[in-house]
Amino acid sequence: MDFRIDPELCVACLACVRVCPSDAVAVEEQRVWIVDEACTRAGLCYPACPHKAIIAVGDATPALEYALSQRAVLILSVESAVWFYPSTPEQVVNACYAAGFGVVHRGVLGDELVAKEYLDLWNEEEWGSGGTILRSTCPVIVETIKNQYPELIPYLAPVATPIEAEARYLKAIYGQDTPIVYAGVCLTEGGADVDAAITLAELDGIFKQRGVRVEDQPLFFSRIPEERRRYWSTAGGLPLELLNEERHASRRFKKVRGLDALEGIARAVSVDRIDLGFVDILPCEGCLDHPLLGPREELFKRRAIVGATEPPRARAPVLAEGVQIEVGAAFEIAVNDVAPTIESVEYILDQIGLAPNGRTWDSGACGYSTCQEFAVAAAQGRTTLKSCPRYLERQAQLAQQQAAVDALTGLASFRVLRDRLANEVARCHRGRPGDHFAVLFIDLDNFKQVNDRFGHEAGNAVLRETARRVGTHIRLTDLAGRYGGDEFVVVLVGTGVEGARGVAEKVRASIEDVGLSMSYPAGFVTASIGVAEYRAPSLTQGTGQGASGSDKQEEDVLVAADRALYRAKALGRNRVATADGGGDKTT
Repeated sequence: MDFRIDPELCVACLACVRVCPSDAVAVEEQRVWIVDEACTRAGLCYPACPHKAIIAVGDATPALEYALSQRAVLILSVESAVWFYPSTPEQVVNACYAAGFGVVHRGVLGDELVAKEYLDLWNEEEWGSGGTILRSTCPVIVETIKNQYPELIPYLAPVATPIEAEARYLKAIYGQDTPIVYAGVCLTEGGADVDAAITLAELDGIFKQRGVRVEDQPLFFSRIPEERRRYWSTAGGLPLELLNEERHASRRFKKVRGLDALEGIARAVSVDRIDLGFVDILPCEGCLDHPLLGPREELFKRRAIVGATEPPRARAPVLAEGVQIEVGAAFEIAVNDVAPTIESVEYILDQIGLAPNGRTWDSGACGYSTCQEFAVAAAQGRTTLKSCPRYLERQAQLAQQQAAVDALTGLASFRVLRDRLANEVARCHRGRPGDHFAVLFIDLDNFKQVNDRFGHEAGNAVLRETARRVGTHIRLTDLAGRYGGDEFVVVLVGTGVEGARGVAEKVRASIEDVGLSMSYPAGFVTASIGVAEYRAPSLTQGTGQGASGSDKQEEDVLVAADRALYRAKALGRNRVATADGGGDKTT
């Protein structure tokens, strides 16, 4: 079985990313998918998705073909009683026969085989009297250990899953070429011994394709049923004798539920060197608690339904005598040769950045517990930086900074200039009457000739050096910005027209020196500067009246400086002119 994400229903809310215990959900912009190689089929993403975009996919097509052959043996899980409720188990089994399956078993024989193996090993190997043994009948636990806790592999009990054992048993009875189909909720349980594994929903789909209605089947078995009583086992394959003998938390036996417990078990075994005895560990409360069967709050209802369908226990073993199969299992330690490089992980961490205290954020907002885990997953292509809120926040701040700074000169951008002018006007109105500031409008003379004769790179060098020189003549409270092209604007806080004219003259002389320092002919690189002052209205002038008596908003003072600039150009360039025309300097 595989879990898939329906792109038509998925809105990339990342709910599946946050609950996936194996980091198997990959994200790239708005595309989300499940990486089969990393998925342990725990199914936690299935109920977590609020948009029903997660779907479970089994081998429905091969299973239908096997049913049509009339030869297939179906292992029908006991959880089918819940799925098809209120139809009875007898009606479900009859529907399976009507759909074409040759023989239908209820999954009890696999539990019996595994329980017998556990009992033999418990008695022969004296499990629990020393060391640690982990229950290995759940494929989700086994795959999680293989992928995330390889140090626990040697402690897995060498026992196959119940469905694997039953598939081997049935092939030994009916022939090795007999196709085995399993229908249940944990479809990876059968492994390679099962020819096709399907969900109960897919079994229902086969019924519909074959024109079989479960509710129309007889309430009694239409054929003599296969064995469905238990002798040694409980559901899942643990021996009843073991459960009766040992308490759920004794020195020899411990019952643990949840994948999160594996981290503590790994530490206890590999670091603290503690003998835990036999650990009965499952990711949930058994198959009846599997996400495909419904919400957890209905677990007791499901248990009641299955409990009502269980027949009395057998008085003698139900397994056929003389059938010899291998119930053991071996677990190899896989070598992971696809780990990301250290450089790629460090690059991702550098893009995320550190918290103010100098440590990694580790907020878990991306669905990973630590930034290191997220960086590894991102380097492997199982997620992207766009899933990291801290990265997005940092990018937004960077975008704001880039929008505020001119890329070529490093001065403020036009937008920042306009905002600053508006703020200065508002500050003057909030302050005392007569508060003021000044604006310099700077334009390089004959700058087009620099580009035409020496190239645009030479022109860019002039612009950068001009911006640097302008910055040396203003205070930290002032602001210099690039208005556009070869034009610059300077806002001088708390400065009148006379003081602004002095600053403008220093700037003009410094720009003239730029051309000489860069080996241009004398007078080739010069600047004309217009100066304008904004003064808050006095009490006798009324609101909004500046020193000149006209309405003075931020646009007005900039327009006044621009007009002064044109006066400087008209007077011969390479000079400073004021808005009122008084004291214009000629060079």
